Amino acid sequence: MFIVTAGTLHKRHFFNTDKRLNYLTRALLTLAAEYEWKLQAWAIFSNHYHFVAEAKRPLNLPRLIKYLHSITAKRVNFLDGATGRKVWFEYWDTRLTYEKTFLSRLNYVHTNPVKHGLVADPEAYPWCSAAWFARSAERTFHSTVMRFPSDRVNLQDEFQPVKPSGETCGVRKPGSRC
Repeated sequence: MFIVTAGTLHKRHFFNTDKRLNYLTRALLTLAAEYEWKLQAWAIFSNHYHFVAEAKRPLNLPRLIKYLHSITAKRVNFLDGATGRKVWFEYWDTRLTYEKTFLSRLNYVHTNPVKHGLVADPEAYPWCSAAWFARSAERTFHSTVMRFPSDRVNLQDEFQPVKPSGETCGVRKPGSRC
């Protein structure tokens, strides 16, 4: 089991619209499955993301991240007319070897939108696994994870994401790009 965090260059908000967050989320979910990573939790924001996952072949994580970052950077650069601009800065991964560490990271990722002040209820944030987890996990496991303390989790998370604009390419504000 691993936890992964990645951030954009200079913490810039490249994924600041619903459409861009949808794209990044779909890309992560699709590529994780293709690279045989089973996601347990994820949270996607305007300038970073976290996920907890287990893998059949953990050594392919760098390839997964490199491809994810490549396609998502190309997409936002196309949308912004900024070919070749660097979008992603770095990623950090940690192997989770203890049950308590795993449970605290699951809680942390599921509740991260609340920590960042984007929503009051993590299930209300559409680019996070909290609602999926509430629907699909066994009730007792869900309860255990959501009550598990995560206030002492030490992760790279000095990001302050912004709320997405809700803008879509079908309805543009004058002078805006999505």
